[in-house]
Amino acid sequence: MKILEDMSVSFGGKFLPTKLELIRIRRSLTVARNVHRILEDKRDVLINKLNEMIEKAEQARTRLASPLKEAYTSLSKAYMSIGISTVDSIAALVPETIEVEIHLKTILGIKIPTLEEKFSEPPLVYGFKDTDVHLDSASKNFRNLIPSICEAAEIENMIFRLAEELKKTQRLLNALEHIVIPRYEEAIKFISMTLEEREREEFVKLKHIKKILEARKLEEEKKTELKVKSERES
Repeated sequence: MKILEDMSVSFGGKFLPTKLELIRIRRSLTVARNVHRILEDKRDVLINKLNEMIEKAEQARTRLASPLKEAYTSLSKAYMSIGISTVDSIAALVPETIEVEIHLKTILGIKIPTLEEKFSEPPLVYGFKDTDVHLDSASKNFRNLIPSICEAAEIENMIFRLAEELKKTQRLLNALEHIVIPRYEEAIKFISMTLEEREREEFVKLKHIKKILEARKLEEEKKTELKVKSERES
């Protein structure tokens, strides 16, 4: 964030103990505190969203468990009935009939990829003589699983990105809370004390000068009185 870059530049050297610098740092402190509040709100929203996605991920895994088991069971039966080499040979001949397009959507300022599946009817690349119903069942089951797998993958990716953004937000909060804001407060205290000390010194100097001027004025008045008295006597 630019605000933190500006703050880090400010801490590169010593603060000038001037009123103008005091005003500038007070404004920066106000901005830092506002940013801190905004980041706290963002962190709370991210945590809520992350918990929501974790719950959805658990539900997606639960929905996938039974269909996956069924699909792998049918594949195992196909392996046992017609042989592993035959199944692998047939699988190698089947062209790609499923396309997955990736789109981006923004959630809380985070770009999240979404998956869109496009299906086309696969051509028949094997005959019925050397295969059985288990192969057809395995093919159908795995094909039907694609949307659910894409959904689960999308949710898992969202969890990862939300977690990364949460870590980044927490790092910024820690920097503001433990480094930036305390340093600004320390600088304000230092400059304020320095300016107050200067004001006291100026006050003492002015008071001393006033005494000197009053003494000179009194001396001049005495001289004038003596002069007037001398003139009258003569």
